[in-house]
Amino acid sequence: MNNQQLKQKVRTYWNKASCGTELTKQKKFSKHYFQEIENFRYAIEPEIFSFAQFTRFHGKKVLEVGVGAGTDFLQWVRAGADAHGVDLTQEAIENVQHRLKLYGLSAQVQVADAEKLPYQDNSFDCVYSWGVIHHSPDMPKCLGQLIRVTKPGGVIKLMIYNRRSLFAFYRYLLAGLFKGKPFQTISTVLYNHQESPGTKAYTKKEIKKLLAQHPVAIKQMNATITSHDLLYYKAKPFRWLAYLTACLFGWNRVGWFMTIELEKKG
Repeated sequence: MNNQQLKQKVRTYWNKASCGTELTKQKKFSKHYFQEIENFRYAIEPEIFSFAQFTRFHGKKVLEVGVGAGTDFLQWVRAGADAHGVDLTQEAIENVQHRLKLYGLSAQVQVADAEKLPYQDNSFDCVYSWGVIHHSPDMPKCLGQLIRVTKPGGVIKLMIYNRRSLFAFYRYLLAGLFKGKPFQTISTVLYNHQESPGTKAYTKKEIKKLLAQHPVAIKQMNATITSHDLLYYKAKPFRWLAYLTACLFGWNRVGWFMTIELEKKG
């Protein structure tokens, strides 16, 4: 399968339902629909607020790459940022447009490919992407695009899946070892069984090697344990075991979410 074929499969997958929308049974595009999605997202992933720091970008030009159901995007708009958003799918853009209209807000959103962003160089004070570019057939190209459109002195805030995480190992156990395929790699399991086809995860070393090719300084790179690593959806004995495992292997090293903050050099 070539990259264009894979990208079409990714687009088809997320066009069926933007990330998080599968968690609500409320009427689509209603206020209850969006509120339920938002409540669940921030209950499970509260670390988004301390990482994004939405309110610090009041009056700043911000681009979110991969807006999904628009939950984070709404926070940028509410914070008074000059917010722009893109997504590979029309489904996501419709979610965001309805969401903004519901709250009497406005912002610029459009369908676009993260591998070829439709913006000039040095356009944004902040570029943000939470759990998106690892779904692209060409993640390094996406990374380069995010950096390209950031102004010198601006920040790039990313979350990319961490291959050396507890959650990635759990996925290997369920879709590899327990399925009688012990020799499948974690990368292969994630590629075929984690969300859209072709999902990837990286190590810190791999990300640093990619970033060395770009004019950026790494301000922070963390992989703190998340609710996903702690198996929030499982019974208590599994959660206790996950907690102990996290303590054993390093609470700040083996989390599923690798959060990265970069500053673009002048």
